[in-house]
Amino acid sequence: MQDEYRTVARAGVHEVEINRSRFLCALAPAATEQEAQDFIAAVRKEHATATHNCSAYVIGADAGIQKASDDGEPGGTAGVPMLQMLLRRDMRYVVAVVTRYYGGIKLGAGGLIRAYGGVVGEALDALGTVTRRRFRLATVTVDHQRAGKVQNELRSTGREVRDVRYAESVTIEIGLPDSDVDSFQAWLADVTAGAARFELGGEAYGDA
Repeated sequence: MQDEYRTVARAGVHEVEINRSRFLCALAPAATEQEAQDFIAAVRKEHATATHNCSAYVIGADAGIQKASDDGEPGGTAGVPMLQMLLRRDMRYVVAVVTRYYGGIKLGAGGLIRAYGGVVGEALDALGTVTRRRFRLATVTVDHQRAGKVQNELRSTGREVRDVRYAESVTIEIGLPDSDVDSFQAWLADVTAGAARFELGGEAYGDA
């Protein structure tokens, strides 16, 4: 499993004009293939009168799902260059749709490849990217008396506190890099004089 991946920071649109043709690149994070397909469908609907709505997406931290569509442009001149740009930038869980409004001047195959790949690259630069790092979910259960101190210590050491639940005792959900698990358990035992309970959970990705 990948230790980290990059994705687009936020959804947005970047527009360029090349030889009178308008190219609008809509980018968005997509957690699943269905989300990517829904986004593509929404952009197609919004730009139903456009000459082409070409698309590409990469799903999975290991880029396990990759799809591209030329939507009527000559084969290999639109969707594939878009997909290649996403992969070249190590982007994951991301979908791109490039809408083209034809301006009357043909670009030729080479021009189309540069245009479609280029506008995706420019859109990534404009919207920004974020790195997500793999970590283990874990829960710390501690009595109310010690909970405040533990939370303060966690935050002051830069640990990610994901959730806090109050009941008879206090349950604090955190995220830890795999390599920190042993040292964290030792630290927790020290801070709480051995009074906290620690349980490891599954894996997830979060901000690096």
